[in-house]
Amino acid sequence: MTSGNDFDSMQEPTLFTALLRPHRALGRKGFLVLMGFVSAVSFGAGMAFLLMGAWPVLGFFGLDVLAIHIAFKVYDRRAKATEEITVTPSEIRVRRVSPSGDVVEWAFNPLWVQLDQVCHAEFGIEQLFLVSRGRRVSIARFLGAEEKASFVKALAEALQAAKRGPTYNPVA
Repeated sequence: MTSGNDFDSMQEPTLFTALLRPHRALGRKGFLVLMGFVSAVSFGAGMAFLLMGAWPVLGFFGLDVLAIHIAFKVYDRRAKATEEITVTPSEIRVRRVSPSGDVVEWAFNPLWVQLDQVCHAEFGIEQLFLVSRGRRVSIARFLGAEEKASFVKALAEALQAAKRGPTYNPVA
């Protein structure tokens, strides 16, 4: 037995999908090794100043370790952000999740979307935008210039496929 409408059970093909995440240079183990090294160097240098009689300097070395620790925690928190871009024949969907878990979504008709980019002569593509009917949404902010060039090529091909519409495949 089938449900009321066979059209509801048909899924639209996905022409392109990308899940983008910020680069993470250090994992948990790397962070612990780095902080251990920074702490040891700061403690050693602080002890040398303490033995010379400059005891207040020891506290400043402790502040340096604390500042580095806080900076990496902020970096780690921001690395939880994601951006997902999906292209189907009838829709382009951008779903952005902030580090705090807030979700923002945009949906565009692929027939009306243009890719816009800001390029620098020396550094390549700096920013990418989806532009449609007065809306301009920045995408792929996490990627480097070379990655953006590859991403633009793949996304442009998917947009062209969506604009062409479904292909006709005659049954023999």
